[in-house]
Amino acid sequence: MTDAREVICRSQEKDAWWFLAGLGAVATIAAVALRAASGAYAWLGAGLLSVPMGLLSLHRATARVRADARGLHVRTLLRRRSLPWSDIADLHVRLTNENNPRAQEGRRVVAVLRDGRRRRLPLPLSRSPHDPDFDDTLDALRTLHRRHGTPRSGHLPVISHRTVGRGRAGSLVLCALLLTGAGLAAWSVPETGARERAWKSAVPCTARTPAEDRSECLTVLPAVIERTEPHHPKKENWLYFADARPMRRLAVSYDAAEEFRPGDRVRLTLWRGGVRTVAGDRHVWHDHIPGAGEVAVIAVGLFLAAGYPAAQALIRLRGRHRPDDEVLPSALPFAAALVVTGLWLLPLCYLYFATPLGPPATLTWAAAGTLTSLALVTRAWRATRIRVPEATGEPPAAPDGEEVFVRARFLDPTDYNPHFFGTHIVLGGGAPPAVVPHPGPGRYAARPIPVDRLTLRAVRRARGGDGDTVPANWHVAELDDEGTPVRLAAAPADLARILDRLT
Repeated sequence: MTDAREVICRSQEKDAWWFLAGLGAVATIAAVALRAASGAYAWLGAGLLSVPMGLLSLHRATARVRADARGLHVRTLLRRRSLPWSDIADLHVRLTNENNPRAQEGRRVVAVLRDGRRRRLPLPLSRSPHDPDFDDTLDALRTLHRRHGTPRSGHLPVISHRTVGRGRAGSLVLCALLLTGAGLAAWSVPETGARERAWKSAVPCTARTPAEDRSECLTVLPAVIERTEPHHPKKENWLYFADARPMRRLAVSYDAAEEFRPGDRVRLTLWRGGVRTVAGDRHVWHDHIPGAGEVAVIAVGLFLAAGYPAAQALIRLRGRHRPDDEVLPSALPFAAALVVTGLWLLPLCYLYFATPLGPPATLTWAAAGTLTSLALVTRAWRATRIRVPEATGEPPAAPDGEEVFVRARFLDPTDYNPHFFGTHIVLGGGAPPAVVPHPGPGRYAARPIPVDRLTLRAVRRARGGDGDTVPANWHVAELDDEGTPVRLAAAPADLARILDRLT
């Protein structure tokens, strides 16, 4: 980065990326040479594996972003493009690695164009939530944008997985994949049911059974177990047969491998080319034949699982006109409705194919479950609607002589909220409002709030820059503490009660 008239962003690990790119090139050339010398394809495979690493390293090493009075100039390995400031509506910060607990949360810059398209910049890039170099570079870019362009907003939008600007493509793709799996499982239900009925109705083969029809009847063969290999309930366990007759080994359950002993004489029942039963004096093992009810349960389960990403996409569709960094309501109310639906629908699907209950019981079960699910979906629809701060109504009254502990938190460190220690605000009791680190009772460790210093500026919905500690249904009050901006977050009704006492 140079002066304020021009900003140049290069990778801080440029030398490391060049080293990795060179290492990948050397590995590829060495693998090709060894392939030509020895003729072994294993070396060629190793060389091909090093190609993606080399290209990625070369892409990171050659990436550069330069900003001047004309706009942003982006150079990567494969292309170069320029974005004039007049075409850029805003600069956003997108959080990365949010759902990976093993990696630190990172940040990168996204340029939002006037036509709604988004261009993710390769640099600057931060791999930690607190990076002074990233903050300084971003401030310089925003200064150039304000000087030579017309930003859409004055604050810095932060886009996370909870905000409007994240997009719904991922949820739609996941929903489509789950629905495809549900459709394939439902398509195989009739075939699975026919196979289950054929197995239950199969009879032993006779001498008169034609050779071409013997796969549909039961063939019983004697065998002697040579040894067993019980490994683990979640791994394959084996039975080995003496003289490899009628086969060398057979995969069975862990319990069967534990029960059978070397030297046991058993009878193998074959059907449709596979061993379905191993019967001995001490234990009988049955191969599991999936039924139509089980496949139907899988199909319905995948269909219900697709409902959650569909609900996420629906919530994002309802909030498409909200600011990009505004936090959307959580889809957990829809998840609860889907779980309750599965509790009555999955057993009904299984019993419909396994042991039918009869029309009256089936219709009663289905009708009661459907009404329950519809009620929960309606409640979830209402719970996930976007409530703007203007619609909170009048604050609920509370007696002045009674202490009320309200769950709320200041999002900025102050002298009455040092090190973000406050989790609640206590009101009433004949004392001024105070910040406390507990839900009461008592004012232990309370820090009084200087009401005379605070001025209310605005009340808004939660944004991505407020952090993940703020629930999606909370509102944020922007206060002025003698020139210092302070944010206070709480549920809409609780925030109205607190602001009534503070202002």
